[in-house]
Amino acid sequence: MSVHRMRRSKLELYEEILVSLATRHLPVDDIAFECKLDCSILIQLLDFLLKNDLVEERTRNKKRFYALTRRGTAICRTLSIARRLEKLQTTVKSAEYAMQALPTFLKQDEEKTARSR
Repeated sequence: MSVHRMRRSKLELYEEILVSLATRHLPVDDIAFECKLDCSILIQLLDFLLKNDLVEERTRNKKRFYALTRRGTAICRTLSIARRLEKLQTTVKSAEYAMQALPTFLKQDEEKTARSR
């Protein structure tokens, strides 16, 4: 059985990269693994993030790491808040739907009770 995953937009990919770097500096291989991306695609995405000052390149012991800049951290937090608000909006809509449907269910329950008497 194969699992089909919807194709992610560039914005979603950028967000995943930023989230993966939110708590620690990572080399390309680790980011690729966390984001389930091919390294060649990841490098193109990182290039965009570097050019837009969201990510910076650091070198330690001749190994290249990537980290969020201040701007990248701010964008990551903003996207996180937007995602939480989206979930909250969905929850509120579900609650509103339930509240609208509740009187119908109560009425049906009353009718069943009245018929069984």
